[in-house]
Amino acid sequence: MTATAVREPSRTPAGRSPGKVLAGTGILTRLILRRERVKLPAWSLGITLLLLYFATVVSEATKTEEQLQDVRRFTEGTIGALFGPGYGRDDITAERYLAGVYGVFFFVLAALMSLLLVSRHTRVDEQNSRAELIRSTVVGRHAQLTAVLIVAIGANASLALLLAGAMTANGYDGGQGLLFGASVGAVGLVFAGITALTVQITENSRSATGIAGAALGAAWVVRAVGDMTSDHGGPLSWFSPLAWSNQTRPYVDGRWWPLLLSAGLAAAAAAAGYALSARRDVGAGLVAARTGEPVAAPWLNSPLAAAFRFQRAGLIWWTVALAAFGFIFGGVADQIADSDDISADRIEMFGGSVDTLVDGYLSVITLFTAVIAGVMVVLGVQAARWEETKGRAEPVLATATSRRAWFGGYLAVISIGLVGLLLVAGLMTGLGAAVSVGDGSYVWTVTAAHLAHAPGVLVLLGIAALLFGVFPRAIGATWVVLGYSLFAGLFGALLDLPQWARNLLPMEHTGQPPLDGVSWPAVLILLVIAAGLAAAGLAGFQRRDLETK
Repeated sequence: MTATAVREPSRTPAGRSPGKVLAGTGILTRLILRRERVKLPAWSLGITLLLLYFATVVSEATKTEEQLQDVRRFTEGTIGALFGPGYGRDDITAERYLAGVYGVFFFVLAALMSLLLVSRHTRVDEQNSRAELIRSTVVGRHAQLTAVLIVAIGANASLALLLAGAMTANGYDGGQGLLFGASVGAVGLVFAGITALTVQITENSRSATGIAGAALGAAWVVRAVGDMTSDHGGPLSWFSPLAWSNQTRPYVDGRWWPLLLSAGLAAAAAAAGYALSARRDVGAGLVAARTGEPVAAPWLNSPLAAAFRFQRAGLIWWTVALAAFGFIFGGVADQIADSDDISADRIEMFGGSVDTLVDGYLSVITLFTAVIAGVMVVLGVQAARWEETKGRAEPVLATATSRRAWFGGYLAVISIGLVGLLLVAGLMTGLGAAVSVGDGSYVWTVTAAHLAHAPGVLVLLGIAALLFGVFPRAIGATWVVLGYSLFAGLFGALLDLPQWARNLLPMEHTGQPPLDGVSWPAVLILLVIAAGLAAAGLAGFQRRDLETK
């Protein structure tokens, strides 16, 4: 008898054999760089320009000893802890104030840049079937994730160098500027790694970025609460990657070793992402999508109800977040009421008199909340644009549903949701202020102040609707209007902007409640303008062709 040797089949799945899981990484890296040739430079240069702008603001606010003492006072207590632990406040300088207080804005921006980048080139590509097409070629299973992480590392390294250069250009120490830039880039890398993990969990890109965004919000809350418990932060702070970057203490006693924690978390999260990606199919998530009902509920049988269903989760989360924000910042109004050693600039920013400090402060918080609510408004219109470009609007519009009813449903839901958001946020801000200063009337006056800004935000909605209807690819220009609104509203008085420049802000025309009265004629005019812009957007949408990608 002749024995025949039978070779056991390989147990290594196709596409996962050693040395082949990263095949094609270099080509995919170049492809991602090609696709990101506009977005990534825009993010990096925009963040750098923001730093240069903040440096200008800080230099104007720290010229005199009185101003420096005012800045030192601002970094103490609850308000300071919301932004950072305030290292070096005993001997405050412009660069210490810039890195210690405004640094949190750059941490958040770097995190957003990174998590959106990773999501675009992983989960979004899978949703659009691009990933399946790419993997049908000679490409390893981990090549796409590796490529986008390489780009994320490069983007954050470039951002760190640009920020270091901006600090040096302002006359600050270059080595400490590099440390500040590296601390910002480290936060970006952490959330690139976290997003590499979250995109494995769910099939939907919005859910993946939402989970990563929630992690960012949780990191900020943990750091803020930890920094409130004791001077320069407590043990709780060390559970937040934002605090690790704060712990580098640029321009105080700069130290690099806390960034090792950031690098470790980024690597661990990315490694978990790699491990989980091997346990799912392309396009699937580890958590299976919930099966929908075979027949829609009766209450969904209208374009308005369907638009509400699509926007419901976003409206709830935005309302909860801004309500919490308002309660926290309203709750520190008593610190603003303390006029000891306050500078003339701070008094000017909050109404021009020590008697108006609380009302002036609450007017700034109210305006800030209204501008942030504008972000929700723009995202709501972009959600309609997303439905169009992904081809989901076309089957709906092929039925008896008119274009006016479909897009009008989105605008109606966003408008009503905006009013509800400002109502709840105003109530919570007023409640926090009332508890803080012991005056219950602030509950109603601050609520009314929030609602008074609704027409201005509706003008922003009208601008977004007009662009959607007439020139949908330019809808991103609305972000420029929002950015300018934030700049002019918060720093217009401090930088002595001319009145014509401040009048470009829609919310400027209603006044500064509760600091002063509401201009009701302006409210009516803004409502008419918002309605006219929305009507023009609806008319334009009826006339143009649908676009898909």
